[in-house]
Amino acid sequence: MAKRSTLAALALVAAFLWSGPALAACVLGKIAELPVTMDGLRPMVAAKINDADALFIADSGAYFSVLSPASAARFGLILRPAPANWTMAGAGGPVRIWVTTAKRFTLVGVTFPNVDFIVGGSAFGVEGLLGQNVLGMADAEYDLANGVVRLMRPTGCGDRALAYWAASQPFSAIDIASITPLTPHTTAAAWVDGVKMRVIFDTGAPTSVLTLGAARRAGIDPGGAGVVPAGLSSGIGGRAFKTWIAPVASFKIGDEEVRNTRLRIGDTTLINADMLLGADFFLSHRIYVSRTQRKLYFTYNGGPVFNLTARTSVQAGTAPPTASVVKPDVSQPAPTDAAGFARRGAAFAARGNFAQAAADLTRASELAPQEADYFYQRGLALVQDKQPALAMAAFDRALKLAPADVPALLARAQLRLAGRDETGAVSDLDAADRLAEKQSALRLRLAELYSGARAFPRAIAQYDLWMQDHPRDGRRVMALNARCWARALWGQELRAALADCDSALKMLPNNPNLLDSRGLVRLRLGDLDGAIADYDAALSLRPNAAWSLYGRGLAELKKGMNAKAKSDIDAAVALQPALPDQAKSFGLAP
Repeated sequence: MAKRSTLAALALVAAFLWSGPALAACVLGKIAELPVTMDGLRPMVAAKINDADALFIADSGAYFSVLSPASAARFGLILRPAPANWTMAGAGGPVRIWVTTAKRFTLVGVTFPNVDFIVGGSAFGVEGLLGQNVLGMADAEYDLANGVVRLMRPTGCGDRALAYWAASQPFSAIDIASITPLTPHTTAAAWVDGVKMRVIFDTGAPTSVLTLGAARRAGIDPGGAGVVPAGLSSGIGGRAFKTWIAPVASFKIGDEEVRNTRLRIGDTTLINADMLLGADFFLSHRIYVSRTQRKLYFTYNGGPVFNLTARTSVQAGTAPPTASVVKPDVSQPAPTDAAGFARRGAAFAARGNFAQAAADLTRASELAPQEADYFYQRGLALVQDKQPALAMAAFDRALKLAPADVPALLARAQLRLAGRDETGAVSDLDAADRLAEKQSALRLRLAELYSGARAFPRAIAQYDLWMQDHPRDGRRVMALNARCWARALWGQELRAALADCDSALKMLPNNPNLLDSRGLVRLRLGDLDGAIADYDAALSLRPNAAWSLYGRGLAELKKGMNAKAKSDIDAAVALQPALPDQAKSFGLAP
């Protein structure tokens, strides 16, 4: 591996002494300021690899910068075996890794030669992770709410508090474990219902999560009162794991205590930790990590501390909060340029304040009317703010400026689907299909949208492409289920559909979504007993699932079990009145 000093040269560029909030001889030298744009709950940093654009997730939980195997192949990088004592693991389990070297790596406008990366893990949706070999080269200030990560070097500060922005605002200062190449994570103590937990501060985790074992130590059980399933999640290792959202009486860290809140629980294990404090926590706080003092300083920004959006389907995506009281921080100067408004707008969107996000992104597009991405981001915020006409105009403008922008095409297709314009949606999807790289992670999104447009053969082709290039991705179980469901709705390739559902259930037994999908396949195949058995199992886990009740009712009707069938179908219609017409459009009727 190239020595750590390869990127430490960054300390020699863009460095200046900042005399703003200095105390006597204490001076903070700002080494670099990394612009960060939130993509949902993922903090994104733009860079270049061998002069080609690359996007990275700023990941304080990654001990070294990482590329996915697909990204390494796209950049034409040569893989070498990693040293025998090198390992990598995350919430998704252990990962096989290699090493590669980029001849040129450009960050904040500065190009460095011969920069090493670890290669491994499932696809990230971007090129990779920007880890502690960059973010940990000095003190780091995480100001995600304002779209910035700053690398800082204090001089003459001793043990003085370094929360320089706080002024009269209360702040917390907590001890952290020593950060070394062998122990690169930022770890500290927190308390859940009075039980001490070891936490890792991890911007690469979209949402904070407490391990199931740690939750049980605090007296929290998935079957307990008030605990609700929150779907599947996955980490860098690709293994999907179940999550729940559970009520807790108290979460305490430093001088901050959140009472009568809820936490996300994950059926996973972490190395030397009980909990990840993810990007949701970072967005609600401004955080300074002092390596020399072994302290972490933070202030509260306002709004929700944790993202607690439950995922009710077999997915690994991240949704923003459904509501927020987050307002602009009047203690911070307002942005002065388009990029600053865009970054702040993206941060507001990540925290659920879509009206403020749209306002900031509108201002960004006014200041830079030729920048397609600002119109695209504005469109996304307007969709969430329930202003579809304005969102469509924003996407149209973005695509007029950048006709080959695949994410904008997908966003407009989704909006057209919501407006029942399946023809227009398929036109956008076909354009995106032609433009996207074969190995693109967007193939999975293309498949989902084609399926929503009832273009099932095209959807299945996209699932095929994605699964060929993502054999160990944590979303594979979701993709298998979705391909099974698409074929079941289509009523074609049913044996292949059954194989998909069987494979998914081997990976994730007793999941109600997967059982429901297989129930429909078996119903289509005429295996009425098998269909009823799958629906019984699904409904035992999720009693109010309208599709499962309706499917079981149809199977019971075909078997002459008329009373039971009527009961199930009536219950399904009570839950979802439009379901009979929807099912009939797929050829499923009593």
